[in-house]
Amino acid sequence: MPADDVVTMEKIVSLCKRRGFVFQSSEIYGGISSSYDYGHYGVLLKNNVKAQWWRAMLQERDDVVALDSAIIQHPSTWMASGHLEGFTDPLVDCRACKLRFRADHLTVSACGRRPSKHPGETPECDLTEARDFNLMFETTVGPVKEEGSTVYLRPETAQGIFLNFRNYLQFSRKRPPFGIAQIGKSFRNEITPGNFIFRTREFEQMEMEFFVPPAEAGHWFEHWTAERREWYLRLGIRADHLRLRAHDADELSHYSSATSDLEYLFPIGWQELEGIANRGDFDLTQHSRHSGQKLEYVDTATGERYLPHVIEPAAGADRALLAFLVDAYDEDEIEGERRTVLRLHPLLAPVKVAILPLVRKDGQPEVAERIHAQLRERFQTELDASGAIGRRYRRQDEIGTPWAVTVDHQTLQDGSVTLRDRDSLAQDRLPIAALAEELDRRLRSPWRSPKGGG
Repeated sequence: MPADDVVTMEKIVSLCKRRGFVFQSSEIYGGISSSYDYGHYGVLLKNNVKAQWWRAMLQERDDVVALDSAIIQHPSTWMASGHLEGFTDPLVDCRACKLRFRADHLTVSACGRRPSKHPGETPECDLTEARDFNLMFETTVGPVKEEGSTVYLRPETAQGIFLNFRNYLQFSRKRPPFGIAQIGKSFRNEITPGNFIFRTREFEQMEMEFFVPPAEAGHWFEHWTAERREWYLRLGIRADHLRLRAHDADELSHYSSATSDLEYLFPIGWQELEGIANRGDFDLTQHSRHSGQKLEYVDTATGERYLPHVIEPAAGADRALLAFLVDAYDEDEIEGERRTVLRLHPLLAPVKVAILPLVRKDGQPEVAERIHAQLRERFQTELDASGAIGRRYRRQDEIGTPWAVTVDHQTLQDGSVTLRDRDSLAQDRLPIAALAEELDRRLRSPWRSPKGGG
């Protein structure tokens, strides 16, 4: 991270627990490795991230439709996709510390007994030979395990889209180029998950498969690479913390002719935020071959038939949320007091406006409640009357609330309130009747991170 950036993963983890964004799952039982629960503000923030993704895919376009496919799919799905045979990581065990490591990550892993060393660097280390470890979670369908059919929790949401391709040709009146988008849970039995919610075994994906005529695949790959980069920038990610990295030939998946990663500069360094891949016709070819069903597109006007090629932008909702939190985290000083603030884009902020009575008497709480009731019909609002006003401001700053409405003595006289801005700290006086329109105007206005970056 740049030297002037105050954010660390430790600060993000602490803030997330302190303010109810993310908790360790099963914490009262000691927790479970790399498993997390989203608290109230985490749910609101994550829902906003997903809502903006849906908006970009569906509301702002006419060539993408939605899907919500099942987590458990026919086992042949994973035979056709190659996951049963090839979805593996190289695994080594240490007989001394009893820990497992990815064989290709030993130089960045910590020894179980001497964390300052890497596995295999000390005389105590006793590593096994590397072996392939399939990352899919296996379970059974049926009341008795021994008699049930083996199935898998999906490791990606993409295959559900390919399985439904023919259905969409029949009902949606779409023809290539068009996309099918979905958001859903995926599961990967990672050997070494970690870095908070950056890599977990259970996570939520935002994936879209864009089906195109084969000759147009290169154009659409460039299109979606630019579109997805712009989405993050539009939601406030600083441009100098976001980069595009094309995969080298030896990095490409077996089905991909081109892949580029959008990478974000996390406190742990540059890491993948989203991948955009040209998958060719691999998936439709495989599912057609294994199912015996024709998955071609037939142009009824010309008689032309072909298997479309696929451009796939694939992002993680959890990882995107983490990037937005990291990018928004800031510290400054107000009247000699240190302030922690999340400078989130207002569209992403869990709460848009807090209503704060200056004191809990003289009718101020009742006026605040009436304002709260009016505004909550249009915005996610929060009524906060507990504690000193300065402490309440700090609390709202820490969860990223962009605006606060303060009810005070003057409100009772002339019906006006103070509207405070989280980032500039400017306070404007305006009538209660004008609040909703002013907040709506601010919410729709272009926004750029006050932290700068270009």
